[in-house]
Amino acid sequence: MKKCRLTYDEWKCIKEKQQTIQFLSTNKFCGYIGVLEIKDVSEPQVWNFNGKEQIVCDKGIKWISILPKDKYYCITAMLDQNEEIIVWYIDMIASQGVEDGIPYFYDLYLDLVVYPNGMVITDDMDELEDALKKGDISEQLFRRAINTKEELENTLLSDINSFERYTKEFI
Repeated sequence: MKKCRLTYDEWKCIKEKQQTIQFLSTNKFCGYIGVLEIKDVSEPQVWNFNGKEQIVCDKGIKWISILPKDKYYCITAMLDQNEEIIVWYIDMIASQGVEDGIPYFYDLYLDLVVYPNGMVITDDMDELEDALKKGDISEQLFRRAINTKEELENTLLSDINSFERYTKEFI
């Protein structure tokens, strides 16, 4: 499993960024919120989702990371220069923690890609299944990823307008 930090250091194309990370504890949310403003890139990053190219990493784009405490997912909302949501990318995670003041999580392979029109695509199921077959993860972690995905689809993602409002509360 890959360790991911909310600083997104693995994105080598980001040359300059401004970032804030804070812990929030309210009646509605408890966990970490990261706001990454991309100031400069070596090259824009384009993802192809559902046959459509989307620029997800470029100057002026903002990423909002939502990492709820004691949950097994991390939501990253990618917003354009007008703070309109381009796409959400949700990682299913094995565990999370904080090291040197930076929240991190262990990526559990399985992801959900969510579009503003409400379309939800399951991504990397093959990687999750391969990890189980190879013994890289336990049956318990495999089930955790599947159960978390299903829980998200039946709760937060069941109403795209509500999910968008939820996300924008953290901007």
